[in-house]
Amino acid sequence: MTQSISVPNRGSVRATFIAAYSAVTLAQITNALPGALNGTFAVEFRTSGAGLTWIAGMFMMGIVVFELSWGLLGDLFGRKKLLYAGAVVSVAGSVLAALAVNTEMMIAAQAVGGIGAGILFPISLSMIAAITPDHRARARVIATWAGFLSLGAVISPMLAGLTSQAFTVAGPVAGAPNIFSGWRVAYYIAAAIAVAVLVIAIKAKDSAAAEGRKLDLPGQATLALGLIAVLFATVQAVDAGFGSAEVIASYVLGAALLVAFVVIEARTKQPLIHLSLFRNSAYSITGVVAVTGMFAFLAVCFSTSVAVGGLALAEAWKVGVLFVFIQGPAFAFIPVVGWLIHHAAPRWVLTAGFAFMAASAFWLSSFSLGTPEAFGGTPWTAFIPPLLLLGIGFALTVGSITAVAINTVPPQHIGMASATTNLLRDLGFALGPVIGSAIAFGIGASVFAGPLAGILGGVGLPAEAVAGLSNVPPLGFLSGWDGVIAQFTGQAAAGGAPAQAVDGMAKALGSAQQQIQGVAGTSLGQGFQAVYLAAGIAATLSAILTLFISARSSAPTLDAIAETTEANAEAAVQA
Repeated sequence: MTQSISVPNRGSVRATFIAAYSAVTLAQITNALPGALNGTFAVEFRTSGAGLTWIAGMFMMGIVVFELSWGLLGDLFGRKKLLYAGAVVSVAGSVLAALAVNTEMMIAAQAVGGIGAGILFPISLSMIAAITPDHRARARVIATWAGFLSLGAVISPMLAGLTSQAFTVAGPVAGAPNIFSGWRVAYYIAAAIAVAVLVIAIKAKDSAAAEGRKLDLPGQATLALGLIAVLFATVQAVDAGFGSAEVIASYVLGAALLVAFVVIEARTKQPLIHLSLFRNSAYSITGVVAVTGMFAFLAVCFSTSVAVGGLALAEAWKVGVLFVFIQGPAFAFIPVVGWLIHHAAPRWVLTAGFAFMAASAFWLSSFSLGTPEAFGGTPWTAFIPPLLLLGIGFALTVGSITAVAINTVPPQHIGMASATTNLLRDLGFALGPVIGSAIAFGIGASVFAGPLAGILGGVGLPAEAVAGLSNVPPLGFLSGWDGVIAQFTGQAAAGGAPAQAVDGMAKALGSAQQQIQGVAGTSLGQGFQAVYLAAGIAATLSAILTLFISARSSAPTLDAIAETTEANAEAAVQA
């Protein structure tokens, strides 16, 4: 285990704890904000399916691709410096998000914010671990740190909903956003918290542990670029289709880079990931369920945000309330989960948690989606019971995964086992909205094509106009109707159609707006039903797989948990 070295007589222990707890709360607030606002983004930015997926997934990508390196950089150059860097980057990401007026700006803001949070998660934990030498005391400190992280997950949706409701002010020009109102205020508040973290951290203690540490640049580069290429391909497939040249090329490139990563890790002396861990079948199973189980969780979160906020057009505060039921149990049940992990085999806690998540997803898949409540759609309050089940399942699984992992490997490997499990878990988080979008928007477009052609033909549009509009995805008709009309009339005029004929076709299309949007909503609703079903299947498989983990995965000791977290604090993100 690498020993941390603190700078003597400089900085305050109390300031260090306050800065660390504030930093992890901030990181989780910015992490969870898009989940409660996806529906709002779909309507305000008139984004495509791929654009909405990038907004949801880009933040997690910023965390995942560099997760194993930030803590190491803190060890090498000083953790306090990295905390400063994370706070500054978080300020930039939050302000950029608040100022975003289109999808592209929000995606860029999410990328910056994800990097900031990716720094703050591990660095905040390693700073307090370094100043708490007693193992049992360190375990209590870690539990408190996890509590503040869960608190951030509860604050975030409430903040999104309340600011959307209380600070909505029209822009100076009709149709233009007011960059100082609504949900944007939530991001300004996040930026203010980041500034406060910077101020508090001035008096915090610094620490480092550079001895014997070395950055695996080839491994980091191939892992980051490989994951980015694969995720890019999956997101682009939402709009372009899996058969498009750019999607296929990106998958091939990503696969080649990930193979190169495996080769590099097998040969380097100080790898990011010890591949020998996966020779242990019990650990391999834990790694698989870390991905599939957390995919199920975030796929349900993403689907709920879009289905309730984007398709059912519920106000942002209602979506925020739903997310409190999702995230709240992870905070409220900290003492319960801690007791269970220490008094029962964690694999049984894990199995029970995945079973709750599966029940939630299957329940939600039976809901009628895609129609606003005012027109007979599912009431938003009906989502509360199944989402509470999801939240309970998440509370039981998110910490238990690491607890199981460290008890399936020899003691000398528990640090790397913890770090690798955290990476796989966060990869599952990133895949939730990405794969969920590919399923929902792909199925939605397939279901929508036939009824759309019938509606357009029924209002008298010529065959070539019907063919052109059939390429517009259902989300485009819902969130960007004016853009559809402009695109249609522009293409018709460019094709040589007389102005009178173009106006007539535009009026015919406008007369079918309500019918088209109704079909678009229900088509996408079927797509998100399929996502819920896929999440339920993934959670069920995860619950079954955990039953095959060796019985030696018994309750870990406080010392083992503390040793694990200190050894690889850079990746111990309990998100």
